[in-house]
Amino acid sequence: MTKGVKVTIEYGTDGTYACYSETPIGDYSLVAGEGNSVDEAKADFLKAVEACRADYPNDKRYTNLNFEYKYDLRSFFNYFSFLNVTEIAKRAGINPSLMRQYNSGVKKAGEKTYKKLSECIEKIKLELNTASF
Repeated sequence: MTKGVKVTIEYGTDGTYACYSETPIGDYSLVAGEGNSVDEAKADFLKAVEACRADYPNDKRYTNLNFEYKYDLRSFFNYFSFLNVTEIAKRAGINPSLMRQYNSGVKKAGEKTYKKLSECIEKIKLELNTASF
C-alpha cells in the first residue's frame, strides 16, 4: 500500500529553499531538506528520508511512500523554470508586472492570487493530460 506524504517547498528569507514533510513519516514528525534551488532541497529531503529508512530497515512505514509536493510561488517557478511567468499571469488574469514582483519577492501574493494561480495550473494540467503527439 502506498502512503501519501504531503511535502511543502518554500523559499526562505535567507535565499535558500526548504523542503519538509507536513505529515509524519514513521517515527519522524518532520523530515526536512534544504538547498540553493528546489532541486537541491528535494534531493536533500530525499536523502533525509533514506536516512530514516536506514534507521529502521525492516519498518514498512518507510516504504512505498508517495510524495505530493506543495510549492510557494517562488519555489514553483524555480522548479518549473520552463514555464513563463508572464504567460501564466495572463492566463490566470493577473497583471504580469505584478506577477513578476510576486515571483521576485518584491511583493507578497495574497490568498486570492494563489487561488487564481491554482485554478490556472489545474487547467494547464488538464490540457497537458489530454495532449498527444
